[in-house]
Amino acid sequence: MVPRGGAHGRGLSTVRIPGTERVAAPLAAPLPIAHAEVDRASWSAAAAAVRAAGGRLVSLWCGPDGAGMAAQLALATADGLLWLTLPSAAAQPGFPDLAAIFPNAARLQRAARDLGGLGAEGAADTRPWLDHGLWGDAGPPLARAPGDARATDPSALPAGYDFVQVEGDGVHEIAVGPVHAGTIEPGHFRFSVVGEKVLRLEQRLGYVHKGIERRFTELAPAQAHRLAGRVSGDSTVAYAWAYCMALESACGHAVGARVQSLRALLLERERVANHLGDLGALGNDVALAFAQAQFSRLREDWQRLSMRVFGHRLLMDAVVPGGVAVDPPPEALAAMAAQCEAVERAVATLHAIFDDHAGLQDRFRATGRVEPALAARLGLTGLAGRASAQAFDLRCDHPFPPYDRLAVRKVVHADGDVSARFRGALDAG
Repeated sequence: MVPRGGAHGRGLSTVRIPGTERVAAPLAAPLPIAHAEVDRASWSAAAAAVRAAGGRLVSLWCGPDGAGMAAQLALATADGLLWLTLPSAAAQPGFPDLAAIFPNAARLQRAARDLGGLGAEGAADTRPWLDHGLWGDAGPPLARAPGDARATDPSALPAGYDFVQVEGDGVHEIAVGPVHAGTIEPGHFRFSVVGEKVLRLEQRLGYVHKGIERRFTELAPAQAHRLAGRVSGDSTVAYAWAYCMALESACGHAVGARVQSLRALLLERERVANHLGDLGALGNDVALAFAQAQFSRLREDWQRLSMRVFGHRLLMDAVVPGGVAVDPPPEALAAMAAQCEAVERAVATLHAIFDDHAGLQDRFRATGRVEPALAARLGLTGLAGRASAQAFDLRCDHPFPPYDRLAVRKVVHADGDVSARFRGALDAG
């Protein structure tokens, strides 16, 4: 994406779409983003050019555009986010398959067919993803008329699913789930193994699909931030802030510096809570109960203070359109600052213990390794991506307020194993 002018939609005329002669119009937003309608050829060409330049697929979905169902594509480039729309007139009977360019497009394309009835032409995998054969004849949720909320038959059983078969001498299948021993999301995992070697793992998810996409179309924009915050409970601040940022940008509303700082405070408290929980769970996975106990204690103290200051352990509904729900007094801010210092000291002590724990290091090193090349092909991001040399961190790459005033340190490792992910969480916390 080649800018012509300023940035973030201010003083910027157009940007060229990679791999094409077309241009996209920048949108006014805290982050650099440009949008354009494209034809089928440009849809594929842009995706291929972005991938060749080291870019990533962010999302692919479909939704009504007034005349029918349009396909939507979001691509991350070095210069920002590129949002492409294939209008309904060009997206019939489907849109060009992108799974050969971005492997992670396969599931998104299957979900788009289930939700909107618009599929990828030429796709190798056309199996349903979210619809388990229980939606009946009501049609795709996003293609239904407003008010059409036909319920499914509660006595119906899920349809069969064509798992990929692995054949050969000594190959057998192990089925796990969808009901698991812990309090976790349901999912079915089909392992094809020879001895201890896993030849293939295939997942089937969507057992508790909530219908959030359709529900968003039925809510007033000023109320939908609460639904956004419930897409994923442990990332409620991230989802709610993203929604509010989009809504505020669409309305041309700029929030003040204090609101920006408080939202970042909320997001960082959410991030640290997740790191503490993950570090404890990793210790538990290798039977190191000490690690789980210590990190669980730290996370519990962290969330109790969040409850006391913001009214919710997970910080739900703390980010609202135009601002935040709670403006902490000075004594609350001081308590959170003191807690940060205490947790930093505790984590440093635990870090030294784990570095000297031969059993833990032996279990973590070279386990679950994702080579950097594979991570790039899969579009791996976040903590897992940075553990495999995918140096993406939006706070550093495209710092939006207040991160443009903060010195965020990007933590990157290249080993791609459990040890790298463990160290990444320790160092990032």
